[in-house]
Amino acid sequence: MSRIITFGTYDVLHIGHIKLLKRAKSLGSHLIVGVSSDELNQNKKGRGPIYPLKSRLEIISSLRFVDEVFVEDSLELKAEYIISNNADILVMGDDWQGRFDHLNEYCKVVYLPRTPSISTTEVIEIIKETK
Repeated sequence: MSRIITFGTYDVLHIGHIKLLKRAKSLGSHLIVGVSSDELNQNKKGRGPIYPLKSRLEIISSLRFVDEVFVEDSLELKAEYIISNNADILVMGDDWQGRFDHLNEYCKVVYLPRTPSISTTEVIEIIKETK
C-alpha cells in the first residue's frame, strides 16, 4: 500500500485541482492532502484565501479519492509531514519542479504537470472582472 502525500491551498476548487489529486491518487492506494493554513497562504501568496481553512478542509475531505487531510502550517515542515504520515511518495505540481528534490531522502518526489490554462489566481481575477 503506497501512501501518497501532496499539499496545496485548494481555494476556489477547480478542475486543475481535481485532475492533480486524481493523478496523485493513481500513484498509490492512500492519498493524504495537506491543506495550507490561512496564515501560510497569506505568507506564500500575499493574500488570504477566499474560503476559510475549515471550509477548504471539508471540501477536500469530501472528495472520494482523498483518504486523509491535515493542516499544513509551514512549507519548511514538509519533511516532518512526510515522516509523520508515513508517506512513500510526495506529489507536487510541476510549477514547484526541483524545489523539493531534497526530500527524496524521505520518499520519492514526483512533479506532475499542471492543467494548462487554469489557476486559482486566474479564476479569482475572472470572478472579480464579472462583478
